[in-house]
Amino acid sequence: MQRRGFLKSAVVGSAALVAGTAFSRALAVPAAHSAAYSDFKIKKIRYYSAPGYNKPLFNQARGIVEIETDSGIIGIGEGGAKDVVEQCAQMIIGEDPFRIEHIWQYLYRGMFYPPGREKLHGLGAIEMALWDIKGKALGVPVYELLGGATRDYVECYATGFRASKATNEADRARDCIAAGLRCYRIGPTGGNGKDPFDFYTHVNQTIEYARQIDQAVGGNGNWAIDLHTRFDLTDGIKICKAFEELQPYFVEDIVRSENPGVYEQVRQMTNVPIAVGEQFGDRWDTNELVEKRLIDYSRMTLPNTGGITEYKKIAAICETHYVGLIPHFTGPLSTAALVHVLGSSSPTRCMMELAGGEPERPAYFNEDYIDFREGKLYLKSEPGLGVTFDPKKADLVMEITENTPFPHPYLKSPDGAIHNW
Repeated sequence: MQRRGFLKSAVVGSAALVAGTAFSRALAVPAAHSAAYSDFKIKKIRYYSAPGYNKPLFNQARGIVEIETDSGIIGIGEGGAKDVVEQCAQMIIGEDPFRIEHIWQYLYRGMFYPPGREKLHGLGAIEMALWDIKGKALGVPVYELLGGATRDYVECYATGFRASKATNEADRARDCIAAGLRCYRIGPTGGNGKDPFDFYTHVNQTIEYARQIDQAVGGNGNWAIDLHTRFDLTDGIKICKAFEELQPYFVEDIVRSENPGVYEQVRQMTNVPIAVGEQFGDRWDTNELVEKRLIDYSRMTLPNTGGITEYKKIAAICETHYVGLIPHFTGPLSTAALVHVLGSSSPTRCMMELAGGEPERPAYFNEDYIDFREGKLYLKSEPGLGVTFDPKKADLVMEITENTPFPHPYLKSPDGAIHNW
């Protein structure tokens, strides 16, 4: 144990030495009159489109954000549409990247109007990059900065399973569980073609489909289903009542998401484990769902929550109310970041989604950017997020080096904390 501790210290020390002068600057004691933690400054912010991503929608963007400091350290984040990232980036040139919460509050509150979910995606990408910078500067992985490891690995569930050679969904589900993943997630039948969606038909077909999957994986919560907010309350409850004897791991998005309060009725009408959250953002979006115990699992994720810090706060609220964490998949870098967050959080139950049952391997990240073995994701010891980005393999969209010419309202209290304008 002593030798293992020495080797770990040596690795961390070597990472710090590589950072050289930048590491020393990061640890410099600030002057008494300064509120800054470090003397780093944000110098440039670049935004790249993700090659090969076939759904570059405004509210599902997967751009790569690079934040460069005046010391040369570069952090990376993922998410946000170009216009949103551009406006946020123009607000923080010259800021101290170590003041992550301060920058988050400024970007969240500094434009006066509360941010929508699309802006939160961009804010989440920027905040993710700030954590990467801090970890690299201090020579430690992000999860160490978040409190250290709380689990040996993070379990995964699969939506689809590309590795299977099976020709039907039941056999693919069986192969998925045999490969070590905790759960196989399906959707309802119908709704993906040009034919009109007949609710009555697909309520019954979805119930029968789920029974086939349950039998294939041997029950025991080895499957889950996302109803995709496709059904009205009556039909959603009919499906849930049929699922009660099958005992799925969770039933997701039973009804539409515009009115979260409807889950007060849903909770009284069924006892299936309820999962909600992939269509939501920060903690104020779903806090009542958690605090009133209307859901059993939160599907909120990165970068949609607005960042790593915000996700940690959501995790704390969920832990207080015994709600598990099963974040939605949004992109490869966000998946790597989630390992740091869930790997340093303490909910009894948490899983991560892998679309296709395995991590993506984009050419612009190092091949070993994520440690996936036998259906599980493991913490990595490299500084920051542990991901290396090759900008030559992505498409540069913009570079921001100057602050906005349109100053935003910015109100501070006597102690320096940000207030609404």
